Amino acid sequence: MYADQVERFLDHLLLERGLARPTIAAYRVDLEHFGRFLDDAGVKVPESLSQSQVSDYIFLLKKSYARRTIRRRFSALNSFFKYLLVKGEIKRQPLAGFDLPRLDKHLPEVLSVVEIKALLAAPDPETTLGERDRVMLEVLYGAGLRVSELVKLELQQVNFNLGFLSVIGKGDKERVVPLPLQIIRNLRDYIKKGRSKLLHGKSSSYIFLNRSGNALSREGFWKNIRRYAFKAGIKQEVYPHLLRHSFATHLLSGGADLRIVQTLLGHADLATTQIYTQVDAERLKEAYRKFHPRERS
Repeated sequence: MYADQVERFLDHLLLERGLARPTIAAYRVDLEHFGRFLDDAGVKVPESLSQSQVSDYIFLLKKSYARRTIRRRFSALNSFFKYLLVKGEIKRQPLAGFDLPRLDKHLPEVLSVVEIKALLAAPDPETTLGERDRVMLEVLYGAGLRVSELVKLELQQVNFNLGFLSVIGKGDKERVVPLPLQIIRNLRDYIKKGRSKLLHGKSSSYIFLNRSGNALSREGFWKNIRRYAFKAGIKQEVYPHLLRHSFATHLLSGGADLRIVQTLLGHADLATTQIYTQVDAERLKEAYRKFHPRERS
């Protein structure tokens, strides 16, 4: 019964909520982990879980997993049980009354300007895919986009005359982001040359295409950026959102106003943007500790 409920819930996430397949795969892992616990505890119906059994599950998680993983698993279960409640398949929330473990506030990781330059120089612009990838990295960093916003960019969202993108972000909110002139030029060249080759005579509204002429997926871009980071000699793990963090931090380091950065990132709450001022402050402290003669002595 539980397995059938999980499958219906995952179908709901895919077909009705439109979540990405990697996200749904993560839900599956978390729910199957809980399913194995139910089997070991001899519980056939999740609704019949006692508070002591929920406590046993939490104890099991705490023995093996970090707080972030525990929070993710509880979040997945909460969403699952809310779905069952709405569908009338259960009458109570088994996890009610249990608090999630608090997370330590970690500052976002960023790349240095030197590392960004090395990453942007990694693709070979003389090849069709290299030209595409260079422009994708430039737009991602130059506009501070989310990877979902990048891969969904359409031709109509670019104003080449004024040099800006019209970006559809979270909650379908639209924001306008300027792009440096050189990136606009490179983007125009890619659309005229490389993109035309990738289309193979087909038509598409999307800007960044794969070898088959379809929109490049998030997963495809993730693989590419990791490959270019390795080629650039960057030691830390590189992922698309790292460039968004770097975009915001480098702007603030250069003296940009916090509210302007908030607007460029599309943050609803200024407090979300303020975290990058702390990142910059930590980088300053690190430089002081590294180079000040009193600190080195």
